Amino acid sequence: MKRVLSIQDISCIGRCSLTVALPLISALGAECAVLPTAVLSAHTAFEDFFVRDLTDEIPMILTAWKSHGTLSGNGEGTKTLSFDAVYSGYLASARQVQEVKEVWRDFGPSPCLHVVDPAMADDGKLYEGFSKDFVSSMKELVLSSDVAVPNLTELFLLTNTPYQTDADPELLKELIRKLHAEGAGSIVLTGCRGDEGDSIGSLVYDADSDVFTTCMGPLYDAIYHGTGDIFASVLTGAMVAGLPLTKAAALATDFVGHCIQATLQDPDAKWYGVSFEKEIPYLVDKVRAERVN
Repeated sequence: MKRVLSIQDISCIGRCSLTVALPLISALGAECAVLPTAVLSAHTAFEDFFVRDLTDEIPMILTAWKSHGTLSGNGEGTKTLSFDAVYSGYLASARQVQEVKEVWRDFGPSPCLHVVDPAMADDGKLYEGFSKDFVSSMKELVLSSDVAVPNLTELFLLTNTPYQTDADPELLKELIRKLHAEGAGSIVLTGCRGDEGDSIGSLVYDADSDVFTTCMGPLYDAIYHGTGDIFASVLTGAMVAGLPLTKAAALATDFVGHCIQATLQDPDAKWYGVSFEKEIPYLVDKVRAERVN
């Protein structure tokens, strides 16, 4: 079985980050290991949440991993712990960016898939607690990734370009090519609006084929916490399951829209996020059909 490591925060209440990545990647047929970057009492849509930064604990976890050797202890001999994919999301500090690089070096060498969701900004501004120095650190990680999954705000920050709310698609492609030319691999840009204003999805740049593809779905009059985490988790899990980048992005786009549609009548969704759990059978059926085809 393939093994994916997800490196991001965990919220005790609310659907986002690791509480999304763990079930979705598992449902797509891979073991999902976790490396928490922070623990929150609830995700940040709640007021007065408690947070514990785990930057100081991560090196101790990595040291223990290096000492484990064989995981099964079944007489097969010593094996080095490694991952088929490492997917990083929210990182609490520049130091944690360096810790992700250490994981790549020690537990995820090539052909391990390195997926980076540079979760640091939205709606034209950085998340609270982040500075331009953090953007520079995150850019180093993005430029070393196989697949980067920025949203619109993050793409502008990573390319040092003034934010535009209604950027022309050709400008977005130019910025993606700029990021790729600096070292990034494939790039999946999320939060792209359709020309008619009634659709939303992703713009996919496949570095191997040098081709852009748009993956769009309906735009609903609702905003839910954690949908970006669902997208990146499904994208990663689908690629590890064998789907090529563009099909994985199309699946992720479709599943996020499907979950939003299923959640529109849920009065608690504003706080807890989309009800993706009951839609997991739909996701499994979709990825099975793609693999058969």
